[in-house]
Amino acid sequence: MHETLGVAVIGTGRMGADHVRRIHEMISGARVAAVVDIDAERAKRIADGIEGCTAYTDPATAMAAPTVDAVLIASPGPAHEAALLTAFDRDLPVLCEKPLTPDAASALRVLEAEQRLGHRRVQVGFMRRYDAEYLRLKSLLDDGGLGRPLMLHNRHRNASTPPGFTNAMLINDSVVHEMDVTRWLLDQEITAVTVLRPTPSGNAPEGLDDPQFVIFETDGGALVDVEINVNCRFGYQVQAEVVCERGTARIGEAHSLLTNAEGRWGGTIAPDFVERFEEAYDREVQSWVNATRRGEVEGPSAWDGYAAAAVCEAGVRAQSEGRRVAVEMIERPALYR
Repeated sequence: MHETLGVAVIGTGRMGADHVRRIHEMISGARVAAVVDIDAERAKRIADGIEGCTAYTDPATAMAAPTVDAVLIASPGPAHEAALLTAFDRDLPVLCEKPLTPDAASALRVLEAEQRLGHRRVQVGFMRRYDAEYLRLKSLLDDGGLGRPLMLHNRHRNASTPPGFTNAMLINDSVVHEMDVTRWLLDQEITAVTVLRPTPSGNAPEGLDDPQFVIFETDGGALVDVEINVNCRFGYQVQAEVVCERGTARIGEAHSLLTNAEGRWGGTIAPDFVERFEEAYDREVQSWVNATRRGEVEGPSAWDGYAAAAVCEAGVRAQSEGRRVAVEMIERPALYR
């Protein structure tokens, strides 16, 4: 490995381009050595702006380059499995944006392939684990002063959805974040999912049942609810409140700036997830770079990616069938304990 980590960024859409900017401008100890996109012109345009960066259209060719020490996968989910398996063939460390893969079966194949290596190589990009407020809540729960968690309430609101956004995407693209933070905050697995649907909002596009109310059951006996409301119109908002035996704790309502003027007081609401979690993304990528340079793998694992995919599948079934659906998962392998 080079003294400065040479990273190949696969996928240069919104998230990939933002990660290229982040590594190039914000992160220490790493540089963008390669960018990969099926759109050759877009890849070349990005690479031309970074000294020593090469543009590719094929992930395998980029990973074989001698300047590449690690891989950041930000391509669409269906392309993740092939890129991950190629990275395993070269034993390269990977930061893979969620989802690990789009379904539990392909996630399980990735899990099995990593186990054959005999060591972890993947960190999955569940960035909320690196958000300052979520980190404080996790520390508080781990301390145990509030007692056992009984319930966790979540609110997840987007201003609007892009064309073609579906009911299944409410689960797979949005509620998947609450699935991961539930497992992480409570240190419990989700065992069943129920989805309830009120009369859709007038803001919801035709064919989208929005908002929805999602309920998780866990193997530790906790109940978790998620209000998913992706066309609220007023901004992007993520909040969580945990109810424990001896108290409660809530995050997501702080404002960086609070003003008093013209007979009103208030702050601002972030327009989207990129702005709301910008510092979390910075912290996530820097943590990955630091661990990789030490020869270690930290953060959400391929197991966490597989678990999220399994819960998503139960959630989509619960949503479409209108009933409680149990989550089907394998036993956690020794590599991830």
